[in-house]
Amino acid sequence: MTTQLQHFIVTAMTQKEQSTTVEVDLKALEVRVEELIKACEFLKEENKSLKVNQESLVAERAALVEKTELAKNRIEAMISRLKSIET
Repeated sequence: MTTQLQHFIVTAMTQKEQSTTVEVDLKALEVRVEELIKACEFLKEENKSLKVNQESLVAERAALVEKTELAKNRIEAMISRLKSIET
C-alpha cells in the first residue's frame, strides 16, 4: 500500500468514527432531553396538586381558627357569668 492510500484509509476511518461519535452523542442528548421533558411534566403536575392541597389546608386552617375563636369567646363568657354568680 502506498502512503497516500494508507493516509486516505486512516482519514476515512477517522471521519466515520467521528460521525458515529456525533450520532451517539446526539442520541444521548435526545434521550436526556426526553427525560428532562418528562421530569418537567411530572413536576408541573406535582406542583398543581400541591397548590390544590395547600388551598384546602389554608381553608381548613381558617375554619379551625374561627372555631377556636368562637370557643374562646364562649369560655370567656362562661367565666364572666361564673364570676358574676360568685359575687
